[in-house]
Amino acid sequence: MRYVLAPDAVFTGSSALHHGVGVLVDGDCIAAVGPIASLPTDAEHVDLLGTTLVPGLMDLHTHVLLYPYNITSWDDQVLRESEALRVARATVALKNTLRAGFTTIRDLGTEGARDADAGLREAVERGVIPGPRMHVVTRAIIATGSYGPKGFSPDCCVPQGAQEADGAGELTRVVREQIRRGADWIKVYADYRWGRGGETTPTFTYDELALIVEVANSSGRQVAAHASTPEAMTRATRAGVATIEHGNDGTPEVFALMRERGVAFCPTLAAMDRITRYRGWDGSLPEPAFLARKRASFRAALASGVTIANGSDVGVFPHGENALELELLVDYGMLPQTALEAATSVAARVLHVDEQVGTIAPGMLADLVAVGGDPTQSIGALRDVHFVMKAGTIADSRREHK
Repeated sequence: MRYVLAPDAVFTGSSALHHGVGVLVDGDCIAAVGPIASLPTDAEHVDLLGTTLVPGLMDLHTHVLLYPYNITSWDDQVLRESEALRVARATVALKNTLRAGFTTIRDLGTEGARDADAGLREAVERGVIPGPRMHVVTRAIIATGSYGPKGFSPDCCVPQGAQEADGAGELTRVVREQIRRGADWIKVYADYRWGRGGETTPTFTYDELALIVEVANSSGRQVAAHASTPEAMTRATRAGVATIEHGNDGTPEVFALMRERGVAFCPTLAAMDRITRYRGWDGSLPEPAFLARKRASFRAALASGVTIANGSDVGVFPHGENALELELLVDYGMLPQTALEAATSVAARVLHVDEQVGTIAPGMLADLVAVGGDPTQSIGALRDVHFVMKAGTIADSRREHK
């Protein structure tokens, strides 16, 4: 199929909007971007009047095998629900994600569902189910005794939400096992709530983290690190991870180091916001101390110039509401256009897929989303999705075309 998409404006992934231009899609790729009058008349015309066309959006921190904790707790999802049920829920999550305009995701852990994410990725690739293209990690790697579910007798063996491993030999084996099971990335928990008083403290040593990175990198894969404390963020950055997730207590010094080492930051503001609301906060001021620290940390990240990529931790909140993260990026101090870039061209560079997706230009895959209004001025426009195309196939359209 060939299509001419005719919006009011086009955001290519950077710089200002382009008005009066359309996009020619031929097969699965973008063939041309230019004045609508100059594009072929024999292609199917899609009238997107009143919309801005943007690259397919990207969320670099999702959990399609989870759903909101205010419905069912994380422990109960991991311990009480079958993998088959969780996969069935995930198929709906993937459909909702794509309908919301997110055409690429990085899913950072199955949380007790083994390597089901690799199977879901294959189902999407084969066209069995609709969904965004997926980059998966299978099970995250955790230090023994640090993760959950917890609260059981130490003599009782309960399913864990991730894969335990320690020491050089075991860590090497586990990384390679995850690669064999289909991991595109490796995820490691560099810290967690396992201090003597339940506080968050580092889990793996620097040497262990560096080994994980070395083994992953030797296969052409990169490492994402869950890290909230300055010490864990520093260890992971020096060890060579590609992204830091959360960074709740990041300092100017840590973010400066991340920028120096080329480590990107996924702040997951939406998950922190929603978990706080589940615990009773109604959104009024003053905000809880935890969120105030998170806001200060994010502003330090902005001031440092570290690369910030869109990553929401969706699953904590409903799939399909991924745009919440972008709204909070703006609320926390990012310009709307910069937030939009964090979910398009910047996210593509972090994933090393920027030669395929993330921008609107000839030769790129035709991942395209039309939203009402101008998201470079009002990020909330991303909620008003009129049209979604993935690799040249119309995935969702609320517009007629002829």
